[in-house]
Amino acid sequence: MTTESHRHMGTGIGVDSIRYVHTLGPQGTNLEAAAHEWLHRRGIDGKIELHASLEAALDAVPDDGEHALAACAVYPDLHTLTFGNLHRLRMVDSFIMPTHNMVLASAGADDPRTVSTHPAPVGLVSAHAESRLVLSNSQAAIDCAAGRTEGCITTIVAAERHGLRVLRDFGPVPMVFTIHQVLATDDEAAGRRETIGAML
Repeated sequence: MTTESHRHMGTGIGVDSIRYVHTLGPQGTNLEAAAHEWLHRRGIDGKIELHASLEAALDAVPDDGEHALAACAVYPDLHTLTFGNLHRLRMVDSFIMPTHNMVLASAGADDPRTVSTHPAPVGLVSAHAESRLVLSNSQAAIDCAAGRTEGCITTIVAAERHGLRVLRDFGPVPMVFTIHQVLATDDEAAGRRETIGAML
């Protein structure tokens, strides 16, 4: 496990300040499992909140240092999320753990021609099937169970939760997960205080 080695005194930067971890939902995603694992490894009695996307999560959470995003190395556009938010988002930890077993599942079809999938594991979709992109592995299972597609690439947890039949089990995938603390920079915080002061 790698951790930001220095603490910024008086700023709240660092894993010790984090009490809420926001990540990708609905229930059954690999990122949800990673968020639970990170809190467990750190011994933090924290709370996990699930969002439709990490981008939506960042828009919703306060930047007081108590909140963080759990992401992973293969999350689409993680580089954009990181470098586009340097003023309030910083990576403070990372760790490796296996994902849930990744599976191809269906509600009935033996050889699905349309497959819901998150962009990250789209490479698991066979060449003869049409990929339909969704925001998470769990959402892929939901769409498949609702009949929007014949099959899905999802986690074994989500497949079982939604009563799907596993057609192929790709197994777990060793994955790098990252923790990003949401905390305004000193310049942004100072600017906010000036704005509030001017309103009083």
